[in-house]
Amino acid sequence: MAPQTEQEDSLSKDEMFEKFVAPQADKREYKILYFNILTFLYWHIAGLYGLYLCFASAKWVSVLNCFIFYVLGQIGITAGAHRLWSHRSYKAKLPLEIILIFFNSIGFQNTVIDWVRNHRLHHKYTDTDADPHNATRGFFFSHLGWLITKKHPAVKKFGKTIDLSDIYNNSVLTFQKKYAIPVIGVCCFVLPTVIPMYLWGETFNNAWHINILRYMLNLNATFLVNSAAHKWGYKPYDKNILASQCHPVSLVALGEGFHNYHHVFPWDYKTAELGNNNLNFTTKFIDFFARIGWAYDLKTVPDDILKNRALRTGDGTDFGGSRRAKVI
Repeated sequence: MAPQTEQEDSLSKDEMFEKFVAPQADKREYKILYFNILTFLYWHIAGLYGLYLCFASAKWVSVLNCFIFYVLGQIGITAGAHRLWSHRSYKAKLPLEIILIFFNSIGFQNTVIDWVRNHRLHHKYTDTDADPHNATRGFFFSHLGWLITKKHPAVKKFGKTIDLSDIYNNSVLTFQKKYAIPVIGVCCFVLPTVIPMYLWGETFNNAWHINILRYMLNLNATFLVNSAAHKWGYKPYDKNILASQCHPVSLVALGEGFHNYHHVFPWDYKTAELGNNNLNFTTKFIDFFARIGWAYDLKTVPDDILKNRALRTGDGTDFGGSRRAKVI
């Protein structure tokens, strides 16, 4: 990690925005990464073809297999890269870490080390030009555009200041980084394709394209947290930020749509408050491993702190987004 200058060390977060991030606003350029465009274009076209095959010729068990791998890949992002490794909102014993790195490799959104760097940067400089998927640059940019254009200079500058010492000291994560091509290649593309072929005789054409459909859905479910959950929904905890409670996103992203809450209390392992566990499969996953002792030190926020923050800075909606907040 590149050290900051003494001058930068002495600046507050707001002062750093003013001096280094805000001046870049008029320098926003969209330098296209054409290889990335072709890659995403292929994945989406092949995924749509896979959707057609689900109805036209695939065996029902192949569709079920697609759904199972979707859930596994999503858990690898939500419970692994996000809640465990990015925010350290709970701790995991080695067997659970191995399970999560396997699931994360199925979901394949770069290596965990790169994912964590981007996500910590996103939280530290949310909705500024130092945010990799800055929502102020539009829905498409925050959803996918940031991956098909070159990084903003502020992202590169402040990305070097993010502390990743805990991540680089984790042998599970460095193993994935070192052997990314074979590990991710096998977990994300080979296994979900060969399992249907050899266990129940699915054709390669069906198995491959239905898996690409699954992968495309994994990607877009996570992308919706960056885009839709920064554009639509309620703001019961902080009305001054873009992050919102977007329940449809929680449904597809297994609990990640309570985003206004998450940006106010990012250390909560649930990323959601009170009774929202009905749309929070990831929390149920972590709770299961907590019961058998593989997950521990689960961090939460007391209810009185939630209510006080909602009354102080919220938009007046209650925690479910439908009622007025009341003093209790």
